[in-house]
Amino acid sequence: MTEHGSADARHEPAELEQPRLYERESALQDAQQALDRLRVQYAAGGVELGSLLLYSGKAGMGKTTMLQQIRALAGAQGITVLSGRAGEQRIKEPFHLLRQLLLGELAGLPAEELDEVLGEWHAVAGPALGLVPPTGEDLDPQSVQQGLDVVMTQLARVRAPLVMLVDDLQWADQESLVWLESLAVRCPELPLLLAIAWRTGELPDRVRGFRSLVAGNSHRHLEFQGLTPPAVGKLVREIFQDAEDSFIRQVWAVTDGNPFLVNALLAKVRESGIEPVQENMPLLHDLAAEAQGMDGDYWMGKLSIEALKFAQAAAMLDTEILPRVATRIAALSPATAASAIAELRRHQVLTGPADGPLEFVHPLLATSLYQSIRPAIRTAMHGKAAVELENAGRPLVESSRHLLETYPDDEREVVVKLRRAAREHLAVGAPDAAVRCLERALAEPPEDEIRARVIYELACATLLTDPVATANQLKLALDTVPGLPADLRVDAVFRLSEVLAHSGRLGEATDLTLAEAQRTDPGPGRTRLAVAHFMWAAFQRDEADGPGRSSRLADLASGMPGDDVNARAARALRAWDLTLRGSSVTRVQALLDSALDQGRLPAELGWTTNPWGLELPGIIALTHIYTDRLDRAEQLIDDAIWAFGVAGWEGAHLGIAVFLMGLAKFRRGALAEAEVELRNALRIARRVGPDLPLQWDAVGVLADTLLARGRVEEARKLAADYSFAPPYHPDAIVLPDAATLYGKLLLAQRDREGAAGVLRGVGEQLTARGWHNTIWAPWAGHLAQALYPERPEEARELAEWHVQRARIFGVASAVGSALRMNAAVVEGQRAVELLAEAVAVLGTSPAAYEHACALVDFGAALRRAGRLAEATEQLHQGMELAVLCNADGLVHRARRELNAAGLRPNLPRSTGRDALSRNEWRVAELIVDGLTPSQIAERLDVPVSLINRRIAAVHRKTGSDVEGLAAALGLAIERPDSD
Repeated sequence: MTEHGSADARHEPAELEQPRLYERESALQDAQQALDRLRVQYAAGGVELGSLLLYSGKAGMGKTTMLQQIRALAGAQGITVLSGRAGEQRIKEPFHLLRQLLLGELAGLPAEELDEVLGEWHAVAGPALGLVPPTGEDLDPQSVQQGLDVVMTQLARVRAPLVMLVDDLQWADQESLVWLESLAVRCPELPLLLAIAWRTGELPDRVRGFRSLVAGNSHRHLEFQGLTPPAVGKLVREIFQDAEDSFIRQVWAVTDGNPFLVNALLAKVRESGIEPVQENMPLLHDLAAEAQGMDGDYWMGKLSIEALKFAQAAAMLDTEILPRVATRIAALSPATAASAIAELRRHQVLTGPADGPLEFVHPLLATSLYQSIRPAIRTAMHGKAAVELENAGRPLVESSRHLLETYPDDEREVVVKLRRAAREHLAVGAPDAAVRCLERALAEPPEDEIRARVIYELACATLLTDPVATANQLKLALDTVPGLPADLRVDAVFRLSEVLAHSGRLGEATDLTLAEAQRTDPGPGRTRLAVAHFMWAAFQRDEADGPGRSSRLADLASGMPGDDVNARAARALRAWDLTLRGSSVTRVQALLDSALDQGRLPAELGWTTNPWGLELPGIIALTHIYTDRLDRAEQLIDDAIWAFGVAGWEGAHLGIAVFLMGLAKFRRGALAEAEVELRNALRIARRVGPDLPLQWDAVGVLADTLLARGRVEEARKLAADYSFAPPYHPDAIVLPDAATLYGKLLLAQRDREGAAGVLRGVGEQLTARGWHNTIWAPWAGHLAQALYPERPEEARELAEWHVQRARIFGVASAVGSALRMNAAVVEGQRAVELLAEAVAVLGTSPAAYEHACALVDFGAALRRAGRLAEATEQLHQGMELAVLCNADGLVHRARRELNAAGLRPNLPRSTGRDALSRNEWRVAELIVDGLTPSQIAERLDVPVSLINRRIAAVHRKTGSDVEGLAAALGLAIERPDSD
């Protein structure tokens, strides 16, 4: 509900008249001062000037009246007021309170302002607000809440200053309550005065955040107490001027000073014609009990039959009562209903315009009238209310709460409506409400033929909020007879495997999909499950027969040569499998390109549209990352973040996408950007749930990033804080290999013995599995460095084997890094030769940090060999590149080497595609034309060493390898004719 005040308006006295508050003068003064500060500071240009006013007390203590007084004070100052009252009977109606507070104001905005307020959250927050119909897609509740936060922030900006009044918070629906808790925390950041009232002792357990907020704002929290005898005396004498003191004391005693009960008792005294004298004091006990009880007999004695029927129908609706709907529920004619409304207004039961919406003067009246209805009749009236609300065009989210209160009666139509309501609840981001509807539908019950479907829908409703319940319900749906249709069964099996996998139970997911694939008839469904089996197996930490699984996956991929979605998915999985095995990158990229559509995800493999969830496009992104196609990986991950935002998936899905972006940035050498992304991924992981694979992934790569930036102690502490140590995650692999990262961390702490023990175990496990990717798990190179001081021959053998495996893989960054690690365990001219090759190879990759390390290592080796001029050139390049990577530790090392040579460092250059110099652009064009470095040097008549430096700068600034350079720079590919 919205009210716009005007400081210059002249209100009629009746409009300003409010119930009188006694012994609340201090609270009123505080409210007035808060309003004055809001208005004055906003007029002075302030923005972050919000404040909280918190009121609690037993029912009838004056909280509602206090909020009414604040509304009047704000209106007199020209401040817009948003108000809402939670309803005891509407607690199961999602976003009911939110819509009371915001819908009227938002709906009244001009189109341009409304677009500005909603912004990109139109499709996510709009349905919850009731502004736009649901799209039919399930929305992530966290995304909806985030969108509502943004909308409120924008609304406060365009309608500042604002006052928001929330009454009876104890009855707020769960969805509105979550939003209000967030708003209360953010209130000081907005031009908003937020006043909230609730009944003492009736806040539900789920509002722990709000309880903490109240405890932290005790100076703004007022607990209303009963009136003192003098205040009660003033109330009594307003009606009975000659009331005796003893009578007044008895009124106070039997009501405990509760203002609502005092007024109700005085009304009964007046109706009964009792004189306020001492001899009538004994009668007060019975009258007080009657006034406090307000049962059916009370209301029958107070109201006409027609008025009581209408009042009870209104109590079913609770708040925002539509007269035409209440009239139909009460089975009254329009004329009779109009007379009933007039009578109820006279008795101060209902308030509001005759054509509605109506409200109860006090929520105690609504509760009393609702409870005065006999249970059997109440149930029937709920059924009637559901029908009439639907006939009146009200949304199912409003009418379905009434169906929840009816008795199961084997009615097919009720099941249909409850299933429809559940879909609407999911489409506005209220899965808990959907669960209530589907549980009630199962109790109706549904026909045997669709029972499994309803159980499946119930499982899907809990997918984002309760994975354990989802798994149990999916198992039940799969076991129910008659069962699910074949296509739905396949979907249920995959969803169950997805829940198991995301819960860290990858072994169960792998076994389930394999068993179901074997029992499913040949066709797309069987292939989908087979692909899912291989997908989950690829993420398992332990595997009994890795080479055998790889061979079976190869058979599946080669047996599906077409371009349908299953064939593409199988080839993408095979490309990732070959990547982990360290097979030829040429073969890997050919498979991956055949799975894509001109380098992009086909629509049927989209992040939110493919049949296998985000893991499949995630595997494609990982394959790009570990084959030096970082520009393609980042574009793909950018698409994911956009798609998840549109779909409203701000939980684990977004966390995985952000992690992948951090990993890509780390591989590129953009270490500061990587750290930001990885910390965001870790924050999301903590919010979604502890000990999920995502948390391990983020911690591992973040620790590696900190090591690269020279912050060894910070990396050690991070790993310790999150227990990043053996045995790691019990079921899932960590991206990249966790044990290798842990060994690297021990090595950075100079624990060579501990590192050697860990890395030997890694080598044995991965070799048995057939995984030899030297970027994913460079265990051999790190083990060589750990062994070198004590066992140099074994160290050299390991380092040489590491280089051999990298050359088989053929990825430039893998080969260059392996060569650099090999150089660390040899000396003299051999080290110089290895590092020279490493620098040359890494110069053709986008792995800037690895390139910087090789340059500094090469410069240091040249300095030790006495070749100072060459050393100077390499160290300058390495330091410049390290600065651009934000590799502070490497920068310091390069400076030390330069200082040892008596030289001063150059200033760093800028990065980015647009930062290419004219000479670098010319070199890039010739690379795209297919010329070799020697041919380019001859064409431009410059030394090959200079061309190699320019080639390295091109790859570093674009983040692309040779194959992707044309696309990265937007150049046409023109290869020279071959002889």
